[in-house]
Amino acid sequence: MSGTVIDYYLTMNSPWSYMGAGRLAAMADKYGARVNVYPTKFMDLFSQTGGLPLSKRAPVRNAYRLVELNRWSEFLDLPIVVQPKHFPADDRLAAHAIIAAQEKGLNALGLSQELGRAQWELEQDFSHMGTVAAACDRAGVEVSALGDLEQYDEQFEENTKQAIARGVFGYPCYLVDGEMFWGQDRLDFVERKLAG
Repeated sequence: MSGTVIDYYLTMNSPWSYMGAGRLAAMADKYGARVNVYPTKFMDLFSQTGGLPLSKRAPVRNAYRLVELNRWSEFLDLPIVVQPKHFPADDRLAAHAIIAAQEKGLNALGLSQELGRAQWELEQDFSHMGTVAAACDRAGVEVSALGDLEQYDEQFEENTKQAIARGVFGYPCYLVDGEMFWGQDRLDFVERKLAG
């Protein structure tokens, strides 16, 4: 559906967001859809929607999460370190960079994918500017074009409030013309929607 808008809500600390970003970009290109990328504060969202951080989940759930990450990594042929050394990481800088790219009409989706890759494949800490700059380079985003990233904290907060108001409760979440699809394993349904 040409002209379709996909609102993509993510947290940089989600391997599932990383796993879905490349396929989402391919679908958007295929169907001429526009993707708005909204990094959000996962702890704020979870606390208001009933989600639990990994540290508060039952051990059996955490163990199964690792099984599923390995399954999906193999299925998608997408390398991933299921327990990276910089997890969870302070994601403010990475989120601010994506918000800046989105606001300036740059490749925000590609940048989100490369920042995810930094954490989940390359085991880099995206709370450091060097990691963000390298991800920008891989995504074809000129880091200097992003400007002062500190100014985007208010928008980061606003993205989170908007997500909660729209019923988002987990990551990644895709809203296609307002219809919600939760999880990278729902991208087949997103494509069906796009195909119209």
